[in-house]
Amino acid sequence: MAKRIEVPEAKGPATALLFNDWYPAMRSEGLSNRQMVKQTIMGVPLVLGRRADGKIFAMRDACPHRGIPLSCGWFDGKDVTCKYHGWSFEPVSGQCTEIPSLTQHDSLDCTKVFATAFPCEERDGYAWVYFPEPGSGRVMDRAGLPAVPEVPKFGNRYRSAHLTAELPCNVDHGIIGLMDPAHGPFVHQSWWWRSRKSIHEKEKHFEPIPEGFRMTAHAPSGNSAPYKLLGVYGEPVTTTIDFVLPNRRYETIQCGDKWFASLTTVTPTTANACRIDVAAAWNVFYRVPLVLPVAKFFGQRFVEQDQVTMIEQAEGLRYDPTLMLIDDADKPAKWYFALKQARLEAGKTGLAARHPLEGPVTLRWRS
Repeated sequence: MAKRIEVPEAKGPATALLFNDWYPAMRSEGLSNRQMVKQTIMGVPLVLGRRADGKIFAMRDACPHRGIPLSCGWFDGKDVTCKYHGWSFEPVSGQCTEIPSLTQHDSLDCTKVFATAFPCEERDGYAWVYFPEPGSGRVMDRAGLPAVPEVPKFGNRYRSAHLTAELPCNVDHGIIGLMDPAHGPFVHQSWWWRSRKSIHEKEKHFEPIPEGFRMTAHAPSGNSAPYKLLGVYGEPVTTTIDFVLPNRRYETIQCGDKWFASLTTVTPTTANACRIDVAAAWNVFYRVPLVLPVAKFFGQRFVEQDQVTMIEQAEGLRYDPTLMLIDDADKPAKWYFALKQARLEAGKTGLAARHPLEGPVTLRWRS
């Protein structure tokens, strides 16, 4: 068993967070048997669980009466009951179902009382939670929310896997590390991926998409060993990569009717710490024995290489140094910051966010 990497407490600078969107709170397989699970996402203390009918839920871990964590109480598969005074709540809506101290002389209708409950949906084995802007009140129109993110799939027969790693830095550093094309031959140099000697000039084409940008379909890097394996199918291999606010990187690799797709997210746990999750699905080498454990082994090694580097980076970031971004390798990072700032400003003004890309762009770098 691989040694677990110890992640130090985040001590670096905080950053603004993007609300009114979906974030993966945890693996949904951990929600069962009337258990309540505590998580902190977006700086919000949550309690999650699964009702007896299978529906998952996420509530703010605080009773609206006196603030004691609801996770200190009980969940019977139907209602969450506060330990302090026995107030009970239907956990998906947050609606109060009972206040034991009320008498026939009280006029309060307990069903008009609500604990904070967040929209929560299950996709690709994750519990996705929608976080509205703080102070905006309860989400009334859940049907009007944007679609819950999920891994792209191109057929009903596929294998899947997931990986996760905690990062002691704010979400901005997690995301720009995710999209950084120049660190590969240094952070990920190994016999099964690529070496520093393999560095060469690359040219990639980008175009704007809603809330993000796309690296258009292209032949994958020749110095990445896993991509070379797809050559056994005898078809051209193409890769498309999308980045979409607030935190999502989609990658789709296609080779004829064979495909591999992944969704990588960087989720703020607090304003200065985050967690990276990778969910993947594929039908390549579908019938080859041991593909899943082998893929997870090398995938975990790959993610851990990034994790170790960002733990080391966090030591420098704790002093909030002056940083720089260069063209062209850091251009996607600049686009991310511009997209984020435009969305924050749009939230304040109500005006449409201005996209930093006005049309297709070609970037060149060595990696």
